[in-house]
Amino acid sequence: MNRLARTVSRFDRLPQGLRRKAVSLLVGGIVPYVGTSSLVIEEISTERVVVSVKNVRKVRNHIKGVHAAAMALLAETASGFVTAMNVPDDKLPLIKSLKVDYRGRTKGAMRAVATLTPEQRRRIGNEERGDVSVETHVTDENGTEPISCEMVWAWVPARR
Repeated sequence: MNRLARTVSRFDRLPQGLRRKAVSLLVGGIVPYVGTSSLVIEEISTERVVVSVKNVRKVRNHIKGVHAAAMALLAETASGFVTAMNVPDDKLPLIKSLKVDYRGRTKGAMRAVATLTPEQRRRIGNEERGDVSVETHVTDENGTEPISCEMVWAWVPARR
């Protein structure tokens, strides 16, 4: 278990609502733009991370939907933190590529779910460096996927 996973596990005994707020503040402190955008970490583990954002003015586009950049941020945050929960402390997680295809308008709040397979988790923990394509789905409040995305995360030694 790495430092991030140990820190997050300290919040496990809190009630769900308070845990979400505490973990979201923690993540927003690590990545300030996540906090600025008011993303909520609904669930975080070494296997799965769920991140959401309400359709509020600061993340809206000109047609009152969640902005394209905010949707990409959701996917990047969920995929990045599920990767980071598995990267050993002597390694750094880095986004290698982010591909987002926009399919249509959104309705209401958005949610991203990113998962890693047991094999991907094993590779991250055991290989000196490498990369994984993190399965990530972004849905709106109707359950439709207004974007499709491919998130590839790498891990490298922290010091050269």
